Amino acid sequence: MTAALVGPAAREWKEALHRARHDTYHLPGYVTLDAALYSGSPAAFWYSDGNRQLLLPLILREIPGTGLRDAISPYGYPGPISDAMPGDRDFWERACAAMLETLRDGGIVTAFVRMHPLLPAPLPLLARFGTMVHHGETVSMDLTVSLDEMWKQTRSDHRNHINRARRAGTEVVFDDWDRLDEWVEVYHDNMRRVGASGYYFFSREHLAAMHDTMGDRMHLAVALEDGEVVGGNTFFEHDGIATGYVSSTRRAPKRYADELLYDEVRRWCKARGDTVFHLGGGKGGEQDSLFSYKAGFSPRRHPFHTWRVVSDRMAYDDLVSAAGRDTAESGTFPPYR
Repeated sequence: MTAALVGPAAREWKEALHRARHDTYHLPGYVTLDAALYSGSPAAFWYSDGNRQLLLPLILREIPGTGLRDAISPYGYPGPISDAMPGDRDFWERACAAMLETLRDGGIVTAFVRMHPLLPAPLPLLARFGTMVHHGETVSMDLTVSLDEMWKQTRSDHRNHINRARRAGTEVVFDDWDRLDEWVEVYHDNMRRVGASGYYFFSREHLAAMHDTMGDRMHLAVALEDGEVVGGNTFFEHDGIATGYVSSTRRAPKRYADELLYDEVRRWCKARGDTVFHLGGGKGGEQDSLFSYKAGFSPRRHPFHTWRVVSDRMAYDDLVSAAGRDTAESGTFPPYR
């Protein structure tokens, strides 16, 4: 049995991805770019028993003034992946125990992990090694059904808005990356309007670097009205899973570019052979207006969980006490941040 924290260039990371079904969030290039946004270091916990492997992407961050670190998931839904089935309890138990020991030995106090709603993992077993919190549901579109069936599954107000956008002549163009600067302006305007935190103001440079790294796994769809960019979606494709990254449209009365973009993207991905388009959920997993909007495109739902792991209990209690916070792991985590 072998366990280690490995870097993006490690052979073990590449081998684990080859063996286990995964998503874009597990790719070392994606983790590296996201880590830069957190001023953290990209890493992954890797475990092997000689026959099977497990991989969990992480971003390691310094805890100021302590000489200690903690870990968080990259943006999105990484979660642990493995070529072991979720029912292989012995393997998962050994892997989890090894993870706690490896993190603790590396001076890493906690790990905050976003689970992947579409990839299987033994949640009750993982909960024995941390706190598993259910936040709500995410939405996905089944791209294996017919276009007619997808349209029937779409809520009537969305269908009405999509038809209005088409009649108004709104056009959706794919992978015209020369339009990136125009769309980023629209995107940032919308982030300011909704009061988003600084993290979500992804720069033009970050998005371009992500495209350079992901290559034909990352796409840009922009909506044009009379040649003007009024909205756009960035999304990934990997192993049949299409998943949204960031999207935004310019707000205006009677403009329905956003709904049209979702419709055009799902049709485009279906034509390319993808089997599912994962839209995600509401803010923080809540069943809010964003969730309701996404839910209007499909009846498919998936539970979303986060896994909160304390690998060094003594250091954790000291940090939380120094911050004057509650040690409960089901709320904001880690509470000393």
